[in-house]
Parts: sequence; structure tokens; C-alpha cells
Amino acid sequence: MAKDNSYSASSIQILEGLDPVRKRPGMYIGSTGPQGLHHLVYEVVDNSLDEAIGGFCDHITVTLLPGDMVRVDDNGRGIPVDIHEKTKKSALETILTTLHAGGKFGGGAYKISGGLHGVGVSVVCALSTYLRAEVRKDGGVYEQEYDTAKPKYAVRKIGDTKEHGTSIIFKPDISIFKEIVFNRKTIIDHLRQQAYLTKGVTIDFYDLRDEEKPFEYHFYFDGGIKSYLNYLVGDVKTLNPNPFYVAKEKDGVYVEVAFQYVDDIEPNEQSFTNNIYTIEGGMHLTGFRTSLTRLVSDYAKKSGSLKEKDKLTGDDIREGIVAIVSIKIEDPQFEGQTKGKLGNPEARTAVDSVTSEALTDFLDKYAQDTKIIIEKCLLSAKARQAARAARETVLRKGVLEGLALPGKLSDCTSKKPEESEIYLVEGESAGGSSRQARDRRFQAILPLRGKILNVERVRIDKMLASTEIKNLIIAMGTAVAEDFNVEKLRYHRIIVMCDADSDGNHIATLILTLFFRYFREIIEKGYLYIAQPPLYKITAGKEIHYSYSEEEKVEILKTIKTQKYSIQRYKGLGEMNPEQLWETTMDPEKRVLVRVTIEDAQEADKIFDCLMGKEVAPRKRFIQLSAKDVQNLDI
Repeated sequence: MAKDNSYSASSIQILEGLDPVRKRPGMYIGSTGPQGLHHLVYEVVDNSLDEAIGGFCDHITVTLLPGDMVRVDDNGRGIPVDIHEKTKKSALETILTTLHAGGKFGGGAYKISGGLHGVGVSVVCALSTYLRAEVRKDGGVYEQEYDTAKPKYAVRKIGDTKEHGTSIIFKPDISIFKEIVFNRKTIIDHLRQQAYLTKGVTIDFYDLRDEEKPFEYHFYFDGGIKSYLNYLVGDVKTLNPNPFYVAKEKDGVYVEVAFQYVDDIEPNEQSFTNNIYTIEGGMHLTGFRTSLTRLVSDYAKKSGSLKEKDKLTGDDIREGIVAIVSIKIEDPQFEGQTKGKLGNPEARTAVDSVTSEALTDFLDKYAQDTKIIIEKCLLSAKARQAARAARETVLRKGVLEGLALPGKLSDCTSKKPEESEIYLVEGESAGGSSRQARDRRFQAILPLRGKILNVERVRIDKMLASTEIKNLIIAMGTAVAEDFNVEKLRYHRIIVMCDADSDGNHIATLILTLFFRYFREIIEKGYLYIAQPPLYKITAGKEIHYSYSEEEKVEILKTIKTQKYSIQRYKGLGEMNPEQLWETTMDPEKRVLVRVTIEDAQEADKIFDCLMGKEVAPRKRFIQLSAKDVQNLDI
């Protein structure tokens, strides 16, 4: 796409004012929690990336500074500083203090941009107690400072330079975000992803918050999403040796697609529009899926591997695929401010066309890869049919028995899901104690025998052969897979209660893996919890204290005046009598529950693959890298 180097005040168009941002920040950045806080950084970085996508910038630097401040520098064209015709203010001030003011609304500054709504830097300005903008442009250095979106002075020239670009420094408003803690890893992961999607651009990251331990990280990728594909595949065994890749413009849409099959049963598909991660997919991902399904099915029939009457579904063909679909389009139409789903029909047509042409050549050229892919898809289809039969058996059994609940389940008397809870308890001993301790009006108990099946390593048909998992599915009432219905969930608090030791942690992880893979909506709705039983019982005379951590134990011991006390380390829930179990772990007035959330599903998916998957190498590396950070280890 041809460059347009004109970028002045006439490029800036105004849609409406800025006032609503501080009143309803969640509408513009998603939330005022950690996600929204980091979104401020991304908005500023996105402006620099827009310059890079346009070919005007090849170096971006992000720096975390002491005092909760962030600095973003680029060597782009520099935000215009001349007077805007409509506002009679500098274009810089107009952009920073007016909602929907920017070069992305038809002024010609950007042909391709991620900022559909143009709220980026103005929102950052509105939600920061301090912001300073420095512009290097046309031989001069200009600056302006802001206090909660109010300029302290007009744009002023402070020097001369031969450089060009923009620097933004901001400090988020503590009255908006309550807690300001920038997560280094979260920002690095975002910058890495953007560097992959913008090949040829250097992105530097510095964390200078601790002056004694400065940290830096640098990204530069020439391979684009081909490099990103290698990163996503990681150490997992690949099936087809030659990864698929195509990059081509079609009807004004630049399409880039890469994929490779791995020895896994979960697909990992990621889609992007103008470098924005469309987490819910959209038309571009649909175009890729349509092309892939059609061509692989056709080749399977041509090879005689698939009979004409048989059919491969999209799920069969995408099992175990790692795929990236990235497009650049002039007028992206997203669904909602969070830009999670792309709605442009022309994106589907372009991706389908580009993928189909390149994939036809790929399947013809790499006959061995084609054979491996088809065999993988046929195996997936057989497993799907076996899983359907197993699933129907579970459901049919429930119907024949009048939806009979598992014999091990001690159900509660309440039939209202919103007030009912079920404890998933490790072992019969703890199950017996918890049955006696519970309030049977609203608390149900389902003991699990030993360590349940690791579902990360098996398909659903094997999973449903597990008695413990079948009992859990029937107890919850939701069914599973295509038949899953969260509205039929019988308990709105599912509480995992395991021993406070390494075995207990392992069992809890297996249960979390099960829910993450097959009942993710239960987690997303906030229905899954982890109980926190105490680690120690401290007895001093007639006083009894319970400690839930090593730190809390130390603090309790400081308060004990007498020298005579005893400490009991609880290794298992079965060591507590029913009264103690109720008081410490099950009493709603006193217990501590941790709600399980999915802040970043992609990262969670990667962790589960690493820790619970087939491959030993990534798990070994994780242990080696994390060993120095271990605080509690049962020996």
C-alpha cells in the first residue's frame, strides 16, 4: 500500500468531546482493574504501531519508571503541533483532550490503523493525573504537560533536533484504578506479540522501577507470523514438517496466514486485524476455516482415504492445529469497543481466496505433509464418533435412572442453584469428616477417589470412561461438550477442597484442568472456587489459633504471651474433626475461598499444555526456570 507522507492538522477530524471518560472509564478500557490499567499502555503503544504499520516508524521503546509512570517513545512522524482549523488549538492538544479526535477518521493520515474508535491517547490523558507529550518534528522539539486532561500550558518549542517521533509519559490516576501495579510479564507478552505481527520493527522494553535491578527485553522479528508460529508451537512435537504460510493482498485486504499441526487434541487459533487480537475471531477467521475445511475434505476424498458418503467436520480438521490469521484492512468493523470480533464480510472473502489458492499449491507440493494431515483428521473423526457414543451413554444412563445422582454424593436439601454449593473433596476420609461438618441445607459433598484422570492428555471418550468424572458431570447436571448447558448447573458454588500438601495441589490442578478444558463457562461465570484449609493449629493454653500461611503463623506466635504453646501441622483434611473442619474451612462466616478466574485464557491454555501435557521437555524447562522461586515445598 502506498505511503501518504502528509500529516498535519488538516488530517485530524473531531467526532465528540472527552467528558464521559472519567465518569465511565470501563466503557473505554474494559475495567478499572489490572486489565484496564495495562490497556492504557497498549493504547499509547498502538499509536506508535500505527506509524510502524504505515512504514513511518521502525523503533518503539516502552519504559516503566519509578512512581507508577510509563514512557513510550517512537521514531515516527511525530504528532502534528500546528493549529487545528476547527478547535483553534494545536493538533497535539486536540488529540490529547478530545474523544474521537485523531488521524484515523478519514483525514488521510492512516490507511491502516488498529484504532477504530480513536479514543486511545485521549483516554490515557483523561485517566492520568499527569501526562507529558514530547514531539520531534520538522526540526523542532515541542512539549506540553497535562493535569487530568487539562493542559498546563500551550504547546511550546523547547529545542531543535534532526530527529522525529513522539514520546508520551503518563501516570495513571490512583482515584480511578485504586491499585497501580504494572505487571512486567503482561506487558512483555503484549509487546512480543506485536513485534511478531509487525515484522522489521524493533521494540525495546525497560523496567527501571527498581534502580538497583534494572531490567530490559528486546524484540525484533523479520519472519512476522512465521516466527510467531514457531513461538506458539514451542517444544510440542510437530506432525507436518513444512509449516504453511502465505502473505498476499486481495481486493485491498492484506492477508497473512500460517499454520502447522502438532501432536495435541486442542486447536490454537489466533486472529488479528491491524495488529489487534480479535479474541472472538470474526469474518477473517471464518474465511480461513471455510477454506481449510473444504480443501482438506476434498483432498481426503480424492486420495480415497474418505468415502464420498462420509464427512469430516471443521472440528475434525482443526484438531491439533496451531494457526495464525492476520489481516490489514482500511476500514475494520469491530463488534463493540473491545474489538473482540471482526465483522467485515470482505475480510472473509479475501482470506478464503488467498488461503485456498496457496493451500492448493501447498497440498500438491508437499504430498507427505498432506498425507499426515489427512490421517490426523481421520483419526480425529473416529475419536469424535467414539466420544459421541460415550457421551450419549452417560446421558442416556442418567435418563434411564431418572437422573439418578451418584451414590457417593451427599446432596443438599435446597434445590435453588444460587444458594447451593458442592464440595469436591479428596478421599473418603475427608469425605466422611466433611459430611458431618456440613450444613446439609445448602452444602453437598462429592468425594473423589485419588487423583482423577489428566484430561489434558486424552480425548473426551477416554475422559467419560472415568467413573469419578462421570459422577461429577451427573452431579453438576450440565452434561458435557456439545450438550453442555450452564443454565442446568445445580450449584452456583463448586468448591475444590484438597489437602494442603503437594498431593492435594496436584489433585486440585487436575480438577482445574478438567474445568478449564470442558467447563470453562463455569469458571467464566465465577462459579468455581478453591477452599483454603489451614496449615497449622496453634494451641496456647485455652486459646486456639489457625494459620493459613507461614507468614500468618509467625504473626500469631508474636501475639502469644505465654511460652507454652504447641503447633500442629495439618497434612490432610481427615486430620480435623468435623467441628474444626466446619470452623476453619466450611463456615461461610469464617472460611476463605479463592474464586478461580481466567484473566488470560491464552496464557492459561499455554500453562496447562506445559504442565499437564504429553511433552516432558517444556515441563522440565519450567521446573528449572521456576525452582529458585519456590516458597512452599512438601518434602
